[in-house]
Amino acid sequence: MRNRYVVRSRISEARFRRFARCVAADLTAVQIAQLTGLNRNTANRLLGCLRERMAEACELERPFRGHVEVDESYFGPRRVKG
Repeated sequence: MRNRYVVRSRISEARFRRFARCVAADLTAVQIAQLTGLNRNTANRLLGCLRERMAEACELERPFRGHVEVDESYFGPRRVKG
């Protein structure tokens, strides 16, 4: 069966979905490899690719883009020096 999530992958789609469920459960790469039957290096590579894609998605949704100007004002209770 062809995997529609990872291009040119030899991992089946069902195994990748099992991998994604383990990632969502916040397991380590070694634990994921043991549960899914993948090699530890394959699990590490897929985790790296997944984290990279998540970082790209977060970068697109961030509220500030370009240059942000910040001044030296202080708001809040009176500042105690020392």
